[in-house]
Amino acid sequence: MRIEATLSGARPMAGLSRRDAMSALALLFAGPALAATGRHAAAEEVSLAIKGYDPVAYFTDGKPVRGLPEFEYQWDDYRWRFASAAHRDMFKADPVHYAPQFGNYCAMALAKGKIVVANPENWLISDGKLYVFGDPAPKGPALFQQDLAANIDKAIRNRPILPKQ
Repeated sequence: MRIEATLSGARPMAGLSRRDAMSALALLFAGPALAATGRHAAAEEVSLAIKGYDPVAYFTDGKPVRGLPEFEYQWDDYRWRFASAAHRDMFKADPVHYAPQFGNYCAMALAKGKIVVANPENWLISDGKLYVFGDPAPKGPALFQQDLAANIDKAIRNRPILPKQ
């Protein structure tokens, strides 16, 4: 039984030089390995924090603002985006001040022992700290504020249930 292989319109391998045939075989076997490497590299990509919103804008602009890829900074296992270089630099100087207290997760849900990805459009700044919520404003923030100290305490105690990055 004779098997012939062709390379996208090229002549059969039987007509290839030894070097060309070896190169073709190397590509044939290397392809799956290279594809797996690409998937592995993509899996290791650092996650985007708070869906790409600028955490500094909540404090400076008083509203959620989408960050831009050209103003990105990696901190605490996340990629953070900012509306300007100035906001990025402010964050770099004091990331703990600007980052949401429970990362990408709803503060109120965490206080109840649940994991809900936050919608950065629903937010609250209290005592100089940013909290984001899953429920639409004002429900999430208002409920959280009803017993602020207790809810913060519960959310902090429940932090270990959050997934690891």
